Amino acid sequence: MVQRLLLTEVELRENLSRLNDWKIDGKLLKRRFEFENFTAALSFVNKVALIAEAMDHHPDIYFGWGYAEITLTTHDRGGITDLDFLIASEINGI
Repeated sequence: MVQRLLLTEVELRENLSRLNDWKIDGKLLKRRFEFENFTAALSFVNKVALIAEAMDHHPDIYFGWGYAEITLTTHDRGGITDLDFLIASEINGI
């Protein structure tokens, strides 16, 4: 069960080791995805939106021609939680 627990430095490193290409930037969990064109990037963003709505946790998404950047944090906890890593894992599965 996801409890939206703020993670310690050790827990952050452990969780990060299980995700490909994500990085921690202060209190944010980030990844940039590359695509062949704008339409592919938009399709990906729409799939991320479905995950976010289902999990009631919404990342910041920046995208344009051939890329999408996802930034996760749990604002009401003031940093990265177990939920951020769970959503990152779901996004990796797209």
